[in-house]
Amino acid sequence: MTAGAVLVLTSQLDPTADLVITELHRRGTPVFRCDLADFPQHLRITAHFDGRWSGHLATPTRELRLEEIRGAYYRRPSRSQLAAEMSVADGQWAAGEADAGFGGLLRAIPHWLNHPDLITHAEYKPVQLAAAAAAGLSVPRTLITNDPATAREFVAHVDRAVYKPFSSPYLDDEGTRRLIYTTSLSGPHEIDDSVRHTAHLFQEWVDKAYEVRLTVVDQHCFAARLVGRSQRAAIDWRSDYPAIEYGVVDVPDQVQAAVHRMLHRLGLRFAAMDFVVRPDGEWMFLDLNPNGQWAWIEHETGLPICSAIVDALLQAPPDAQPS
Repeated sequence: MTAGAVLVLTSQLDPTADLVITELHRRGTPVFRCDLADFPQHLRITAHFDGRWSGHLATPTRELRLEEIRGAYYRRPSRSQLAAEMSVADGQWAAGEADAGFGGLLRAIPHWLNHPDLITHAEYKPVQLAAAAAAGLSVPRTLITNDPATAREFVAHVDRAVYKPFSSPYLDDEGTRRLIYTTSLSGPHEIDDSVRHTAHLFQEWVDKAYEVRLTVVDQHCFAARLVGRSQRAAIDWRSDYPAIEYGVVDVPDQVQAAVHRMLHRLGLRFAAMDFVVRPDGEWMFLDLNPNGQWAWIEHETGLPICSAIVDALLQAPPDAQPS
């Protein structure tokens, strides 16, 4: 593969990555797409260190030299697939070695559009909320607890509260996938003692004129206005996509400046951020996905997010590396 290639690390079925790869090809840029699941059975690595890492990643049909990577996009890779004939003990050891070796080599690659470790760090909601407040964004009052009494007290002292999951909204229940969305709470009587079994996030409800999905790529901000036209979508728009009305909205200068301060603090070049805009016009930060979906926003609004991502991959400014 020729110099100046872009590495795209993602699963085989990723339509969002397909859009980026298509645009890179349109611009004449070589792309090497692979997945963690390809290693070690279908992906070979060879790396030498002599002041810097050199070597290559290779599939049966293609090769990418490490020193020729122009930009790297960590999308949605799946887990490494080890040989089926390995024992459980050998498989556990090999999985650890794969992560430390191949995973460590990937982490040494510069020019990520977001570095994998920074993605992991920024996915923690307590980290996001603290970074947002420190950057000057308005943040709803929030409680994290596994104490039912404390949860009831919090819900009783706000006009209205919601419960939110910390991580993926997907729950696999005996082969059936269920979704856990933001849940509105009518009062402390809805809090039962099962709260003690794990950490829970409760937050004050924020009255909304509309919501905003703000996609940030380096210095570019793409703000989509979302209005939920059903009862479910008004609480959590992810629960009823057909009921969303889309538009484009300008980002106030002070919000945009605070967003850039927040992302700089987190070391991120890309983020999909969610805001509530109150009836008085105040923007309230809800959460951030450092590897969030954006293609449907571009489809619904025409905002040129894909083009900005490709620009970022080709410009490849120095990354903020994990400390």
